[in-house]
Amino acid sequence: MQDPDGRFGALSPYALKNPRNLGALVVFLLLVFGGGSAIGVSTLPGDWYAGLTKPTFNPPNWIFGPVWSVLYVAIAVAGWRNWQRERTGPAMKVWGMQLLANFTWSPVFFAAHRIDLAFGIILLLLICIAAFILLAWGRDRLSALLFAPYAAWVGFASALNGAILWLN
Repeated sequence: MQDPDGRFGALSPYALKNPRNLGALVVFLLLVFGGGSAIGVSTLPGDWYAGLTKPTFNPPNWIFGPVWSVLYVAIAVAGWRNWQRERTGPAMKVWGMQLLANFTWSPVFFAAHRIDLAFGIILLLLICIAAFILLAWGRDRLSALLFAPYAAWVGFASALNGAILWLN
């Protein structure tokens, strides 16, 4: 089943009618949402985190789960869309790097208690997010826009991580 332009593309309204495209989307969702959820559950903030001095702009703990759930879906969809266009291109390489940095941050911060190293990781994550937006912008603006709330949240989380490092 090809679209009228003769190609299967993530931008095509026919993309989800191809079972292989739908299967790839499910894999991206399982990887990102499943991986992020598993890491989040295995590195829940505990007594150590509760005992840290936090800045006044620290949000309540309950907000992180819903925000990350929405962001993980957006990250997966953006990755899937770019994977369909260019599976080994620069945008996908940066997408993979941001996911690795994302999945690394929680174990370093919450399990290893390395606020300083986590701060470096989250700054790298923010750079990767910005790079993905720049790389995707010309080819798939929707994917770039899907990363905009992610960039805003990680920018905020970077400030929070930096403030916790400073205060502790």
